Parts: sequence; structure tokens; C-alpha cells
Amino acid sequence: MTQKTNPTVMIVSGWQDVNIGDIAHTPGLIGLIKKRLPDVKIILWKRNPSAMVEDMLARHYPDVRVIHGGVQDNIPQSESVREAFNEADFFIHGSGPSVVAANYLEAWAAKTDKPFGLFGVTTEHITPKLKEVLSKASFIFTRETASIKVLNDNGIKGDYIRFAPDATFALEIHDDKKANQFIKDNSLESKKFICVIPRLRLTPYYKLRSNNAGWSEERIRETDAVNNKYKEEDHAKLREAMITWVRATKNKVVVCPEMIYQVDIIDELLVNPLPEDVKPYIVKHGYWLPDEAASLYKEAHTILSLECHSPIIAIANGTPAFYLRQPEDTIKGQMYYDLGLKDWTFEIMDSTGKQISDRLMAVHGNYAAAQRTVSQTLSKVESQYDGSFRTMVARVQEFKPDSALV
Repeated sequence: MTQKTNPTVMIVSGWQDVNIGDIAHTPGLIGLIKKRLPDVKIILWKRNPSAMVEDMLARHYPDVRVIHGGVQDNIPQSESVREAFNEADFFIHGSGPSVVAANYLEAWAAKTDKPFGLFGVTTEHITPKLKEVLSKASFIFTRETASIKVLNDNGIKGDYIRFAPDATFALEIHDDKKANQFIKDNSLESKKFICVIPRLRLTPYYKLRSNNAGWSEERIRETDAVNNKYKEEDHAKLREAMITWVRATKNKVVVCPEMIYQVDIIDELLVNPLPEDVKPYIVKHGYWLPDEAASLYKEAHTILSLECHSPIIAIANGTPAFYLRQPEDTIKGQMYYDLGLKDWTFEIMDSTGKQISDRLMAVHGNYAAAQRTVSQTLSKVESQYDGSFRTMVARVQEFKPDSALV
């Protein structure tokens, strides 16, 4: 293929807008590409149209073209996608819980002879059809090492497979105006408040999508049963840390969602059961976008989260963060161990509220050491990104590695 000084990459991302973690994948990858391949033009093939998210992306990345349209029998169903297939020089599947847009990759492979790859994807289950697609990839970068083992166990091996942490670690966008107004309205002080994020064991998508997301009554009952069994046990551990923080420091706690349904469980699980002396220190935030979350987390002391991506957004902004990992939350959590964050990762079934509280107060007692841990983590992330982009450039023949990377 012809060498180009300003090649075009098309990325597929944007799985849903009810989760700021899923939203953050997209600007994270865009920012990462812009930083490391500055001459590349970017087309975003957004899988889930969302005016709210696309307005945010346009504010931060006005030069990124956004297109929509599905595929059927490997044929793009919109003119904008067909044009992008002709224009783009290579194709990247963005970070996600699986190869979410495998059919998009299939269409690209079927209709072009141009390279494609995956960046920061979890691959927990590989079907024969997916294996066929992955066997054609120029590079496969998984967001944790557990996925590499899955690939290898399925006969997919090679030096083009690497660990590249979730692109959310590269999130660089902020909404300081909204965050600063929230800080002012709630009399928060920089680095003196913590943020706490709840999560049910199984996401109740039937509450978030039309027609109950197509779920059967049996599936709804089973999901609710699991959530009801563990929700108090899990969140009591978070509340213990909140109580310890407030009583020891007399500083505030912001309870906030990563997914939209969590707005409705914050009171029940994190606020109402608190002792009366603690409740005045609690501040609630509604559903938001990742740029505002990034700005608030940057000012926070520490993040405590049952969700996986708020800690990543926090660490990307220099703030210590704990991930309280539920066993239902897939192998993606291995990423925290891969990056040396064992002391800030709590397997919820094997951890007590006191252990979480003690670790929080240890961070408070030596905050400089915690910030060094954040810096060391980000250095490890950058090192993995360095290797991944070198591999990508070497595998995608349009680029000269010595001129494309910065």
C-alpha cells in the first residue's frame, strides 16, 4: 500500500451512553491517537448514536468526523460508512468488555484489503467465528493479561498480541466549569473530599432500555435475586469507609454514579443507612459525563468504587483510587493487578469494611506516597502504550515508525 504523510484511521467505539466508563473509552482512544500519531486523521464510527455524547466529543475534538450505520451480510448500510471504508487506511476496534463490534471488523476484512486491529479489549469468550476474525487482525491489544491467556488457549498467538491498558487511562478531557460549580455549590475543598461509587452485582439493563431490553421474566427475577442477595453486604463495606473518613477527618464524601441506574440506589445503599452524625457530610451527584467526572475526580482526595472505570479516570488525573471488585465484573479487573495496584484492589467477597477503611486512612496518613503510586502506575501504562504503538506502526505498513511516533 502507498505510504502517506497524513493517513486516516477509522475507529469503532461508543457502545452505550448509560455508563461514563463506556463513554470514556472513545475520547480516551482519540486522545491517545492524537498524541502518538499526530498526523493521522480520525473517523469515529460510533456504534451507538447519542447526541449527548457526540456534543461532548465535538467540544473537545471538533476535527474528528463521526459516522453511523450498521452492517448487514458484511455490507455497510450507510453511505457515510461506505465512504469511510474507501478513505480509511486502517481500522481500530476500541476498548470494550468484548469484541463488541466484531461484525464491523468482519465487514472491513471482507470489503477491504487494509489492516485492522483491536486496542484495549477484553476477550473472555472466543467463538469459532470470532477466532476467524481475530486471525486476520494486524494487532490485538488486550486491556489485561488474562485476555492474552484466553487468546493463547484458543490458538491465537504471536508478538502482535500485547497488553495495552484500557484507553480510559489516556482520558484527557475535562469540564472544569461544571465541576467547579458543583464544588462551589457544595462547599467542597480540593483534596479534602472522597468520591464513592456504588454498583449492583448484575447491571439491570431491563430498567435502562425499552421493552425491558428483551429480557425474559425469569432473567429479570434471577438478576434481581442476585442483586438483592449481595447489595447490602457489598455497600455496608463502602459505608464503613465513609463513616471512618468523616469521623476521622470531618471532611465530605461525594456519592456519585458511573452508570445511570446508580442514581436510584445511592440513597438506599449509601446514604440512608448512615449514622446521623455522618449524613451532613454527604453530597450527592447525579448522572454526568466523563469530562465533568474527570474534573471532579482530579480535585478529590481518593476514589472508592465498586465500578471499574471511575478509578481509572481518577488515576489518569493524579488521584489515588480503590477498586472494590465484585466477582461478576469479568476478568477486566485483572488490569489493576497487571499495573501493580494490588494494595488498592479489594476482592469484595474477601475484604472487610475495616480493611478498606484502614487502607483509606493509610493513604490519608501518607498522601505523598499514594501520589507516587499513582505516578508509577501511569508510567507503567505509558510504557505499555509505547510498546503497543510501536507494534501497531510496524504492523500497519502505511507508517514509518521513526516519523509517525512521538
